[in-house]
Amino acid sequence: METEMRKLSSAMALTFLALISASIATSEAPFMVVHKKASLSSIKSGSQRVSVTIDIYNQGSSSAYDVNVVDDGWNPNLFEVVSGNTSKSWEKLDVGQVLSHSFELQTKTKGLYYGSPAVVTFRVPSKGVLQAYSTPLLPLDVLAETIPEKKLDWAKRLVRKVGPQISVISIVVTFVYLIATPSKGSKKKR
Repeated sequence: METEMRKLSSAMALTFLALISASIATSEAPFMVVHKKASLSSIKSGSQRVSVTIDIYNQGSSSAYDVNVVDDGWNPNLFEVVSGNTSKSWEKLDVGQVLSHSFELQTKTKGLYYGSPAVVTFRVPSKGVLQAYSTPLLPLDVLAETIPEKKLDWAKRLVRKVGPQISVISIVVTFVYLIATPSKGSKKKR
């Protein structure tokens, strides 16, 4: 459920930024929408991997040059880079194009981690160097003690199978109880 919330939140943030970009993109400059997302996966007991992806969208009306992304908000005492780098450079990002950068971290430290936005710098011939920030990450609950999905599978199947019948039976029982039980205000006085 948590990953579904992350996906929904990420999609809403990206949609919001894209809508805002449509109104701002009328000027003769690049407009960067930078979306950062992270997902957790267990690799072994007591260790977890964090997969980070940063997507850079040019929603403006001109190309951006010397595009650099830096995501150095990962505390080296808590996270170790195991694949890729936390920074990357590209020569050019054309209008309507997308650049993507991914890397993986590993952690053995349990806790709630609040990530900082990634920073993107780019050059525009008429304006010099500009800067953009990524969307923030939702808090990552690293090495959280969660109930494995498989243990709840039988409960999900049971609810799907007999849930509607239980609802109908409870409504019928409540109706019969209300009809069969006289109310206190309906007694006739003699």
